Amino acid sequence: MTDIFLEGGRALIGTELVETSLAVSGQDIAQVDASRGRARLIIDSRNLLVLPGIVDLHGDAFERQMMPRAGVDFPIDVALADSDRQAISNGITTVFHATTCSWEPGLRSADNARGLMEAIERQRPQFAADTRFHLRHETYNLDAEAEISEWLNEGRVDLFAFNDHMDGTVADMAKPRKRNRMVERTGLSAGEFDRLVERVVSRADEVPASVARLAAAARAAQVRMLSHDDATPGMRQEFRELGADIAEFPINEETARAAASHGDAIVYGAPNVVRGGSHTGWTRASDMIAKGLCSVLASDYYYPAQLLAAFRLAADGVLPLTEAWSLVSAGPARATGLADRGVLAEGRRADILLVDDSVKLRPRLIAVISGGKLVHLTDATRLLTAVATPREAVVAA
Repeated sequence: MTDIFLEGGRALIGTELVETSLAVSGQDIAQVDASRGRARLIIDSRNLLVLPGIVDLHGDAFERQMMPRAGVDFPIDVALADSDRQAISNGITTVFHATTCSWEPGLRSADNARGLMEAIERQRPQFAADTRFHLRHETYNLDAEAEISEWLNEGRVDLFAFNDHMDGTVADMAKPRKRNRMVERTGLSAGEFDRLVERVVSRADEVPASVARLAAAARAAQVRMLSHDDATPGMRQEFRELGADIAEFPINEETARAAASHGDAIVYGAPNVVRGGSHTGWTRASDMIAKGLCSVLASDYYYPAQLLAAFRLAADGVLPLTEAWSLVSAGPARATGLADRGVLAEGRRADILLVDDSVKLRPRLIAVISGGKLVHLTDATRLLTAVATPREAVVAA
């Protein structure tokens, strides 16, 4: 692997932006405040921000590559390769693909979740981003419990979330446009979809015990758990007692405060910050951040959002950039137990972004280093040196 030297730049070291140079060797940051040494690749980072790579613990934008239009499918391997390019080009060096495993057939089915998991495992060596599997289990998908338990036990799940969208599904049945969108996603006829929902809802009494068993399996496998759209402090407490200490998108301030009071990680969507509010009309993420009730911003459904959100928070005076950046890097790394990344420090994984911040609210990504490899570059004039590595001699058999 080629050693890299980043010359100059305003690097986020600890809680401050410091003019310094970084040396990368192998997959790690070898030295802060370094000299060129024998690095084969030197990148001019002067007048740029040097920031830790973004960690995205919940992103499902890859679904659009799989099904860009209702009923139009593309192969999973093609979709994932394109999603990797999109993630990297937006500064995401660690990506958890948030894969829904629902009672629905089609895009969010258990079959599709299995296919995604297997494809990620096959393609992982080819990805530029460190790519992981975040399983979003719809709790009414009772038939999938045994298989999910196996996946957890086999170490194939990196994050495990409990989702329950059944109340929303039932409510949307009375809204023609939303109902049609759900039906199209499943590939069923309207009548078939109605009958399926009726069968699933009829098993509601079985859900709590299933959730408890799966939480026990996740604890035994030491897989971190999340709860989704917690509506009350009591709901948050129930999931915390099961071992889910990450609260995704609590829907009101009261619940977010209950999470914060127990030290839970609190996740909101970066698109919420960029757009100035939630597309569902729920909690405004910037308000929660200003009140200290958010520790993680996720891309959710839009890969560019994390990079943009950090700069938006700084421009709006909600947080200084050094603190805003923690929400997309150190915060999610800590929440997911990835102690080797999220900060620029010696011995940490070399996930590094070079960002031109000269245009307000429109940060421009110049280069991305992921795991010590230069994987994205938009300005070749920044390359000061690129000496080819001699090929190893080929020994005849």
